[in-house]
Amino acid sequence: MPHATRLNLSAGIASVITALALVGLKLWALGETQSLSVAASLADSALDLMMSLGALAAIFYAARPPDDDHAFGHSSAEDLAALGQAVFILASAGVIAFAAIGRLTADAPVPLTAEGRGIVAMTLSILLTLALVLWQRRVAARTGNRVVRADSLHYLGDLLPNLGAILALWASAQFGLVRLDAAIALAAAAMLAVGALGIGKGAWDALMDRAADPDVIARIESLARSQPGVHGFHDLKTRRAGSRLFVNLHVELDGQQSLNAAHAIGAALKHAILAEFPGTDVIIHFDPVRDGD
Repeated sequence: MPHATRLNLSAGIASVITALALVGLKLWALGETQSLSVAASLADSALDLMMSLGALAAIFYAARPPDDDHAFGHSSAEDLAALGQAVFILASAGVIAFAAIGRLTADAPVPLTAEGRGIVAMTLSILLTLALVLWQRRVAARTGNRVVRADSLHYLGDLLPNLGAILALWASAQFGLVRLDAAIALAAAAMLAVGALGIGKGAWDALMDRAADPDVIARIESLARSQPGVHGFHDLKTRRAGSRLFVNLHVELDGQQSLNAAHAIGAALKHAILAEFPGTDVIIHFDPVRDGD
């Protein structure tokens, strides 16, 4: 199994385990405190668990090798999962915003109990979430996996509601205030929505075979331009599917040289691209150098 796949799977498994722990912890905290902010955080963690299970399934499926029906592999499953996650994150942001506005405008907020125990539980939740997010960010930086990045965004977005719940519990215990978390919840909802739109756009672009980022294309062009034996190139086409990059390129070579020599030049260019972008699917077509070049 490739190293990048193992990293992606480790992030997916860690996400599911963390979500299970958070749901159990917040269930206990809700029973102790009767806090609506804790209840909202619990609902968000339950949603996290469902999404993490779906993300792990997508990572497993995307790791399957190419077959007769999927000659280019199954990595587009990552984009489908990321797009679905983006929709769920947007919905979650809407629910959080709606609940926050409701709490801000409510005439009689529900009193809280056992605030100290709730603060301990929410603090443990934050520490678990931070550990998961740090690992997911490290994996996403190494593999470029959109599913892991989207899952990381969702858990990062949970930190503000968790902090809001702690502040609400503390304010309730110290001053009898129970609405402090509403403003923080609105900010968290806005952050979630912006991040979800970015993840969704990236997944949509990949599913629509949008070209790779301009800087990636420029680096590939630089490699082709500097490769010894390559007199020119054209018809460079790129696309992404999940965390995988696909590159098609026509290079112009001396038509008088042997096939072995031409193949060696193409192989050297392919290896240079793979060294710059590991795991890339590279197809290079040979053309004789054009007259006048």
